Amino acid sequence: MDPILLLKALILGIVEGLTEFLPISSTGHLILVGDLLDFNDDRGKLFEIVIQSGAILAVVWEYRERLLGVARGAFSDKAAQKFILNLFIAFLPLAILGLAFGKTIKASLFNPIAVATTFIVGAFVILWAERREHRIRVESVDEMSTVDALKMGIAQAFALIPGTSRSGATIIGGLLFGLSRKAATEFSFFLAIPTLGAATVYQLYKERALLNADDIGMWAVGFVSAFVSAFLCVRWLLRFISTHDFVPFAWYRIVFGIVVLATAHFGWVEWTAH
Repeated sequence: MDPILLLKALILGIVEGLTEFLPISSTGHLILVGDLLDFNDDRGKLFEIVIQSGAILAVVWEYRERLLGVARGAFSDKAAQKFILNLFIAFLPLAILGLAFGKTIKASLFNPIAVATTFIVGAFVILWAERREHRIRVESVDEMSTVDALKMGIAQAFALIPGTSRSGATIIGGLLFGLSRKAATEFSFFLAIPTLGAATVYQLYKERALLNADDIGMWAVGFVSAFVSAFLCVRWLLRFISTHDFVPFAWYRIVFGIVVLATAHFGWVEWTAH
């Protein structure tokens, strides 16, 4: 296996793991970094699908006891059944809209300049949301109603626009709907399991013609690096939100977006799409 290719796999795996659950858009970062590494062809896009499963596994492992308890009580425990129902309801909006408009969005907006612009727009949404008075009525995921779940699902659907951030849309939406930071963040983690899991399986099926046994080493490096970095990131974020808001992520988005737009404007970086 080409060592340069393995290095690219390692870098992209780390990027996926660090950005998947932060409100800074993993898809946006992968588009940008993949462009810089010249790894944004069909093979690279398939690779991004594979390493996404590493990030999903990190959440499953972190919450394994909770998830096992839900699985055991799926047919007997009302709290477990409510949890499953809420995840299903929240999953539906993005799934339906993704199937309906996914191809159009990918064809039009999956490019570095569109992503950078969305980075900046999303940052101002975060700043606006954080300046509003937070009236918390839902302290934990277990207190969420089906209506709360539907609202979170609608918020997550905005993540179809690359650069928006699935976790960011869900968490900020949760804050606007009256969830505590912890409840909004944890539900975003849980919602990632069916959302990203279904997307991964669907995309792998669609791109099955690109599957090649020669790429297993590259996939393994990306998968493991995504799992480790996502696991560390999830634990760090839960500690961070106990004493901080999401404003630093908004400023990061603004700076990052401006850098991409500036490098494109002045020709310092030859991005794929202008």
